[in-house]
Amino acid sequence: MLPFLRIGPFTLQAPGLALLVGVWIGSWLAEKEAARLKLNANDIYNLIFYGLVAGIVGARLAYATQYLSVYLANPWSLIALTPATLSPNAGLIVGIAVAALFGWRKRLPLRPTLDALAPGLAAFMIAFGLAHFLSGDAFGAPAYAPNSVALPWAIYLWNDYRHPSQIYETIAALAAFAVVWKRPFAKPGDGVNFLLLVALSAGARVFLEAFRGDSMIWIGGFRAAQVIGLLALAASLWLMRVWAQRELQSAQML
Repeated sequence: MLPFLRIGPFTLQAPGLALLVGVWIGSWLAEKEAARLKLNANDIYNLIFYGLVAGIVGARLAYATQYLSVYLANPWSLIALTPATLSPNAGLIVGIAVAALFGWRKRLPLRPTLDALAPGLAAFMIAFGLAHFLSGDAFGAPAYAPNSVALPWAIYLWNDYRHPSQIYETIAALAAFAVVWKRPFAKPGDGVNFLLLVALSAGARVFLEAFRGDSMIWIGGFRAAQVIGLLALAASLWLMRVWAQRELQSAQML
């Protein structure tokens, strides 16, 4: 793990730096894909920018409400550059809502816009996995063979030998990026490439969650991420089928 990076007199948060690089590369790829799909690249960039800013603000405010007395005592901590003091789920919801509103106001076509975002989002997910590895977050479950000997690829973290779940996550993200970059299905701009990314990522989450040591467990012993992943996988596959049928019907009418 490498939570901090020292450059001369400066100390940088390595996970935050990885995320910033991921945002930069992802935005660049999305702009390139937008131009290829004959969309306004500036609108796509602004959609990402406003969605990202709103997501960060929403994630910080949602986290602050959980520790309201702490932030009331020190309001300046609201602007601290600390990724750990964010509520990811709340930030995701707020960010998507603002990005969707921006796209609607700009009259951006839904399916081409989603396909334009796909390669950039896939690249960001690689950076997300690397950020987890650098920070030690999203750590793995203990990794031992039946004879109680640590597995050869286990890493020592948080006082135990654990599955390198962050590396698993990064490898899965790399594989998803490679598939999305090849655009194996349908024609460009029909939204299927974005749905393919969602399906691959959701499927990977369902599988890899079994190796996590910090999973949120719901009543009944179900892992929250696996349940959500299964729902996302089913929804993306269903929507792929619906859109494919509509494309076939449109082609038959011509």
